[in-house]
Formats: sequence, structure tokens, C-alpha cells
Amino acid sequence: MEPIFYIIIITAIVFEYLISSTSTILNMNSISETLPKGFEGVYDEDKYAKSQKYLKSNSQFSLFSSSFSFLLIMVVIHFGFFGILDEFVRSKTTNPVYAGLVFFLIIFVINDLINLPFSLFKNFVIEEKFGFNKMTISIFIKDKLKSYFLIFFIGGITMFLILSFFNYFDEFGWLIVWIFLTFFSILIQPIFIHFIAPMFNKFTPLGDGELKTAIAKYSKKNNFPISKIDIMDGSKRSNHSNAYFTGFGKSKRIALFDTLVKNHNTDEIVSVVAHEVGHYKKKHILFGMIVSVIQTGLMLFLFNIIINRVGLFNVFGVSEPSIYGGLVFFGLLFAPLNMVISLISIAISRKNEFEADQYALETTKNPKALISMLKGLASSNLSHLTPHPFTVFLEYSHPPVYERVKKIEKK
Repeated sequence: MEPIFYIIIITAIVFEYLISSTSTILNMNSISETLPKGFEGVYDEDKYAKSQKYLKSNSQFSLFSSSFSFLLIMVVIHFGFFGILDEFVRSKTTNPVYAGLVFFLIIFVINDLINLPFSLFKNFVIEEKFGFNKMTISIFIKDKLKSYFLIFFIGGITMFLILSFFNYFDEFGWLIVWIFLTFFSILIQPIFIHFIAPMFNKFTPLGDGELKTAIAKYSKKNNFPISKIDIMDGSKRSNHSNAYFTGFGKSKRIALFDTLVKNHNTDEIVSVVAHEVGHYKKKHILFGMIVSVIQTGLMLFLFNIIINRVGLFNVFGVSEPSIYGGLVFFGLLFAPLNMVISLISIAISRKNEFEADQYALETTKNPKALISMLKGLASSNLSHLTPHPFTVFLEYSHPPVYERVKKIEKK
């Protein structure tokens, strides 16, 4: 075993756990008994207290689940369980691609079984307690089965090709995989729109009326063609509200959660649409895709450099290097680098959100609607209004709603 690999991996795991736990504790302790100025008409005393209890419950759950995961991975590494699994799959087949598929399948099944109680508790205890969960056990099971199908079908084919490329093209495998993943990230968009999303939710075209007319008028005025506007039955699983765009070029589509349409007026919803249009107009989506492609290429290049280092595999009790094992172990080895990249991307995302808000203001000329929408979403989702700055720095891809409102009010 090369000590340097062991030190880096263990240090990275411990450091990431301590940073995450510290952030959660600081955020939980940042609860203020005083309702932030400007939210008096959105949060009453009972709802504000409820939002604080919701944060506390989620924080305690996060601490418990992350501590469990931390202890589990340390036990797995210490007792060489990856080595035991590697010996098992090698005893079943000599084909490295098939061995890799079995290796990942077993890890996935074990990990999913371990996480199942946490998922059930999160949905049917915490979310249920605070009035968000609308999912039944039947829907939960159906969602699981559909997810398994997608993972085994799309994920299985994808992993088969990745392992095959690495094994067939040898030292140029990383480059072929990079090209493949770049094209896959583009092709998955129409697959999601036409196949994956309808598997889980019902999409009903938005009927003629004030809202459809207002959105169509806005998109035409700002040269942003939307081919389809759908209402998604998000309420069958949760009372949380949201909206999202999908597609490229003239095939752009918007999906509005039914809870969003139910709880907000036309001007507020148009402000959400304007915000999302802002991301497209400001090239945030394109920039994000380019950065993701570059990041993937960099990680694959680094992976290719260390893939045959036996010392890395010995840390996990594996005696013989393999592509499939290397993919797992590489992720742990470069966790510190991933954390730095994540912090940069999160900071850029927060900047982009402010820019999208600014675009919405410039194109709708209705700051009141955007502010009321942000406050309304915060209230209906029981958002934490005063998150700790360290948690925002570490985890928040969107600026806290209080900061967004203050920035809009200054315009």
C-alpha cells in the first residue's frame, strides 16, 4: 500500500464529513426568533415557528444520515470489503466489462437497500409531519421500480459503453469516453422530455386563458419561443412548488407544478418564467454545459494517469487494478478537488441567479410580482430565511431569498 493514497483518501473523507457537519450545525443554530423585515405579511408567527422546526428536523436527519454514511465508508475501507467484492466478480467472469457491470450492480443494490429506510423516513415522517408529503406507499414503490428500470437500462448501457471504450482503446479510452459523455449529455435532453419525465408525472397542456396568454405574450416580446407549456401534477407527491425549462432551440418547453399555478397569480408566474428565460438569454445554461464538459474531460484525463497505480487499489483491499474499481476509488481520491470545483460552481450559480432576477426585472417591469413570488415560494416551502453564511458559501446554489429580495428592492 502506498501511504500517500491512504492518507489523501482518509483525510478527504474525514475533512468532508467535518465540514458538512459543521455547516449543518451552524445553520441549525442560525435560527432567529425575529422574523426578517419585509416578511411580516407572508409569515405569521405560527408559520415562522413551523419553518424553524422544519429546518431543525431536516438538520438533525442530515447529521444522522451523514454520520452513518461516514462510519459505513470507513468500515468498508478498513475491512477491505471492496477487495472481497472484486474477488467475487472476478471469480464469476474473466471479461473485465462484464465484471465491471456486476461490480457496479452489487454496489448499487447494497447502497440502495441501505438508503431505503432513510428515504422512507424523510418522505413519510419528516415531510409528512410538516404537511408536504402527498406520496403514498404505492407511488413510492412504483417510482422505485421505474427508477430501477431506467438505471438498469440507460445506466447499464452507458456503463457498458464506458467500460468497453476504456478497455478497447487503452490509453486513449479516456478521450473516447469524454466524447461519448459529451454527446450523451446532449441526447439525454429529448430522452428526458419525451420518455423519462412522463414516466413519473402527468403533463397536461396549459389551457387557454389569462396565464397562457400572458406567458405567450412575454415569450414573443422577448424573442423566446416556447413550443409547449404544461402543468405537471407535482402535488401527487409533494406540496412543494417549482417550475422548470427543458429543451433546446425551438423545442423549448416549460413545466409548471400544479401547486405553483394554484398558489400564485399570473404576474408572479410570469416573473418565474422571466427568471428562467434570463438564464437562457444570459447564456448560463450554455456556459454550465461547457464548464461541465471541460470538468469531465479534466477528471477523465487525471483518472487515466493514475488508473494503473496499484497502491491506490491496495488502499481498498484490491490487489489488481481495474477500470471499474478505479472509477470508484478515483472519486474518493479526488474528493478534495471536487469540493473546490463545487464551491466555484456554486458561487457562479449564485451570481447567475442574481443576473436572472435582474433580467426578469428589466423585461417584466414588475418588481412587486417577483418579490411576492420569491416570498410566497419561501413561505410555502418553509424556507430558512436566515441561513448561516458558511452554509450559503458551501451549499447554496441559489442566494438566500432575503438577499434576493433586498437586491431587487434596491433597483
